[in-house]
Amino acid sequence: MNRPYVICHMLTSVDGKIDGGYMSAPECAEAFAEYASLRKTFDCSATLYGTTTMLGGYSDGLAENIPRCENKIPREDFIAPNDEKNYIVSVDPKGVLGFNSGYIEKKNRPRAHVIEVLLETVSDDYLGYLRNVGVSYIFAGNDSLNCGFMLEKLYRSFGIERLLAAGGGLMNWSLVQDNLVDELSIVIAPAADGNSAAASIFEKADFLPERKPAVFQIKDVRKIGDTVHLQYTVKR
Repeated sequence: MNRPYVICHMLTSVDGKIDGGYMSAPECAEAFAEYASLRKTFDCSATLYGTTTMLGGYSDGLAENIPRCENKIPREDFIAPNDEKNYIVSVDPKGVLGFNSGYIEKKNRPRAHVIEVLLETVSDDYLGYLRNVGVSYIFAGNDSLNCGFMLEKLYRSFGIERLLAAGGGLMNWSLVQDNLVDELSIVIAPAADGNSAAASIFEKADFLPERKPAVFQIKDVRKIGDTVHLQYTVKR
């Protein structure tokens, strides 16, 4: 398969949670800084997020009151004119996220062009909306997401050779489910809050079949103050 090399890079609590109250503890600032610093070392031209993560800090809310599209739009990939080779890949199967433009600019991060990953069941209204704001989109399945197909298209249409998967738990496991993660990077913050409702690094969606446990091989371990950075490769 011609696809990007995929690195899953996550910040967690001691109990493996990727969100929750522990994130506001001042003792975790060092871990946040290390997590952010490491992102720059992986040499990835694209970062992939699931719908929940995008809604939490990257999209411009939900797409509401979008104009009606009078024409039928073919279910073909759309590459919007753009002047960046840095991308945010937004996995949004149902087409619910809102954007004010085709770019996302976050503090201390490079400007990135948005690529929406959709199912063919999204509405013509939503496709017309994405075209109007300048967001690129690809289709990765009819009624269920095909992660392998998604990665092939990102490689072929956008030249993405290295991709950072950065959340959330459902998206991470969807990639692992199909043996599409090559490397795992975990920054462990020195805190826990015991929140059983918080998301974990990997979470299997109910509709996915059972599979053998994913097995990892340690690549490197580093201690930075009270923070720990673990790197693994995936055993096939």
